[in-house]
Amino acid sequence: MTDESSRASGSSLVTLAMIALLVGIAAAGYYWSPLLLPKADVTAPPQAGCDLQRQTCAAVLPDGARIELSIAPRPIPILTPLRVEVVITGLQAGKVEVDFAGETMNMGYNRTSLAANGGGRHIGEAFLPVCVSGGMNWVVTVQVETGRQRIAVPYRVAVGF
Repeated sequence: MTDESSRASGSSLVTLAMIALLVGIAAAGYYWSPLLLPKADVTAPPQAGCDLQRQTCAAVLPDGARIELSIAPRPIPILTPLRVEVVITGLQAGKVEVDFAGETMNMGYNRTSLAANGGGRHIGEAFLPVCVSGGMNWVVTVQVETGRQRIAVPYRVAVGF
């Protein structure tokens, strides 16, 4: 085997390895994308004018089920443990999570799983990170999984202003 043919053979192997790596990355991204960007079967808006800084806010689903979100203490601080409570009536929830996302700035993965506490109550603890620009508008999405569907309710709240 000449020097040129061994170099060509080596570069072909490197090319094949790179293609296999890219295919593997694409497959992993496809497999894990629901974790980072879950798709909802039903999205319901919260009641108009509700302010999570002052009160519990609710959303009513098309089938009449109700999802309430409460965050304490109030007003909602940053870098302080937050008690998050979701109360669900009218449907049986298998899994309940609350996702905190910056409305205009990516603040990283910040999702909390809530524990069932009986009577449709789900409770957990969360933290809001500091935004270097000061105050931040957050989208707090309650994600509920039932046996048949995924439900998302995006609440909005301004913190630190």
